Amino acid sequence: MKVAVLGAGAIGAYVGAALHRADADVHLVARGPHLAAMRRDGVRVLSPRGDFTARAHATDDPAEIGPVDFVLLGLKANSYAACGPLIEPLLHDSTAVVAAQNGIPWWYFHRHGGPHDGRRVESVDPDGAVSAVLAPERAVGCVVYAATELEAPGVVRHLEGTRFSVGEPDRSVSVRCLALSEAMQAGGLKCPVETDLRNDIWLKLLGNISFNPISALARATMRQMCLHGGTRQVIETMMRETLDVAQALGCEVGVSIERRLAGAEKVGDHRTSTLQDLERGKPLELDVLLAAVVELAEITGVRVPTLRTVHAISDLLALRSAA
Repeated sequence: MKVAVLGAGAIGAYVGAALHRADADVHLVARGPHLAAMRRDGVRVLSPRGDFTARAHATDDPAEIGPVDFVLLGLKANSYAACGPLIEPLLHDSTAVVAAQNGIPWWYFHRHGGPHDGRRVESVDPDGAVSAVLAPERAVGCVVYAATELEAPGVVRHLEGTRFSVGEPDRSVSVRCLALSEAMQAGGLKCPVETDLRNDIWLKLLGNISFNPISALARATMRQMCLHGGTRQVIETMMRETLDVAQALGCEVGVSIERRLAGAEKVGDHRTSTLQDLERGKPLELDVLLAAVVELAEITGVRVPTLRTVHAISDLLALRSAA
């Protein structure tokens, strides 16, 4: 199996290192000091499950790699529309694109069935700009239940979780999903193939849609947000509104809000990816989290006043941080 990780940051490099341990032909695409460190020393993974080093090929030029079986997208979702020149050299007729992203993916309604089948979610695929680069037919969905941080160039700190759920937009159990799952598990990760990954998308989104923007606005860790009474109440309300939208689209999360909060509190003083991006001056990945759900609420006629309020404030933060 030949795999390219396009955007081998904290999550991408961690998955790439795991697949390399499973003897997959792995190629990491990155840049800057992180690329230089991976070329020199490999990817160093520091984990409570055991430290290890993977010396996979690393480059800033996908043309060096050529066509692969799987492209793992470690890029932020707001970079997808512009990634054409990077991804094109990696594609052959049956290359699968596995987007390890948070939030609502650009392929959400692809082969969805029902009244919204094939509909475009403008917040994540404006005017079809993402679909033009990443054909929905290539998409394999992926929901990440792992927390990692880039501790230093070439050094990934794995904090918790090893589950990467995958699934087809049409809910089939495909050969490509089974092959990816087998390779991921051989590398020490959990990788169930889900028949309806959209339920997992909403489960993960339940936390991301609330904790990520609030953490950036308050500069707070997971534990701090859970322990502050007022903030906890806002997060509970955001989660409740998100569940209403999910249910209107026929999805069931299967986890109570209280249990979701308890799980988040156990994570401790972890900084969300949005807060990390804010601190590093990177663009904030909020359209796929908040704007998309507000758009889906409009489509389904669900009232989401708290989501709208937090979206308005965090959108201004994103604009100011990008200026």
